[in-house]
Amino acid sequence: MKIKQFCLINCLLVTFFSFAQKDIFDVARTGTIDDVKALMEINSDTINVVNEKGFVPLTLSCYNGNTEVALFLATMVKDIDGNSDYGTPLMAAVYKNRPLIVERLLELNANPNLADVNGTTSLHYAIIFRNEKIIKLLMDAKADVDFKDNRGNSAKNYAAMTSNESIIDLINKK
Repeated sequence: MKIKQFCLINCLLVTFFSFAQKDIFDVARTGTIDDVKALMEINSDTINVVNEKGFVPLTLSCYNGNTEVALFLATMVKDIDGNSDYGTPLMAAVYKNRPLIVERLLELNANPNLADVNGTTSLHYAIIFRNEKIIKLLMDAKADVDFKDNRGNSAKNYAAMTSNESIIDLINKK
């Protein structure tokens, strides 16, 4: 009986400490605002750190659809664009079709014209994924329809490739 109790206690302790050791990147993906605030009490700048792959917590929360945390971080970070080779928080929200996050990032002056390592902008992604609502948000934020990616394609080119009249109309309205 003592061995069972010992094993049970050890399992509980290991579980407790493994969950207690969450870093800001884990919290950005799946945590809560309270988790973020707890980490900020330890280090107020933790929300601005960059991981080994070049991502900031805001990008990870946008990509993973942790909307509550993304909206909170967006108002707290030093750099709303948190740019890496893999893109910005705005690109992550566009790529994963998160219009609420896209709208808030744009309200907070996220730059819709930054490009990732492939020269792809948020507008390119929105058109590729045929997300008219997000295209409209980006156009309202003055996204550049003429910027060319590394393949030489502009947003106008991608819109034409879709053969979708609504998207073409959205892109051609300046």
